[in-house]
Amino acid sequence: MLGAMASDFQRHKISGVFGAMDADRDGYLTESDFRALTTRWLAVRGTDAGTPDGQRLAAVMMGWWGTLDDAAGRGGKVTLDQVLQVVDELPKMPGAVTGTAAAMFDAVDENGDGAISAAEYHRLIVAWNGVDTPTDDVFALLDSDGDGRLSREEFTGHWFEFWAGDDPAAPGSRVFGRY
Repeated sequence: MLGAMASDFQRHKISGVFGAMDADRDGYLTESDFRALTTRWLAVRGTDAGTPDGQRLAAVMMGWWGTLDDAAGRGGKVTLDQVLQVVDELPKMPGAVTGTAAAMFDAVDENGDGAISAAEYHRLIVAWNGVDTPTDDVFALLDSDGDGRLSREEFTGHWFEFWAGDDPAAPGSRVFGRY
């Protein structure tokens, strides 16, 4: 039995992320899309999968693929509607959302200093979108305490707002940039 259906706003923001992740533009997310996103992200960082940083990033992204594929029924191809069905269940599974937030935080925090800088956030968004995208205004919105960096707590809260929230005004609704 499915829960409530995604709102128009949720569909809009998740569609944007889905489109960015669908590297081959075939309308499905597959393991190869996650590998392509990982490769793109490593290229933006100026490293490759053979480095410790690259291995950590690849493990996070491929682990995320495995989790998504499992949640969608292990078919090896995940549609937007399947992603939205998973999103509908996330408010009931806060631990799953914060778990992916922790892994993603570690992947974005390139230098391991326990915070995401504006430059690290910018590289995430450029890698995600596949094009250079201005991020200063969004980063300022996400940096709720104004200290010039995103703490693990700030990032986790925004990640939860994005994936499990339905408030267009919530800063976390912009965690992947403006859609």
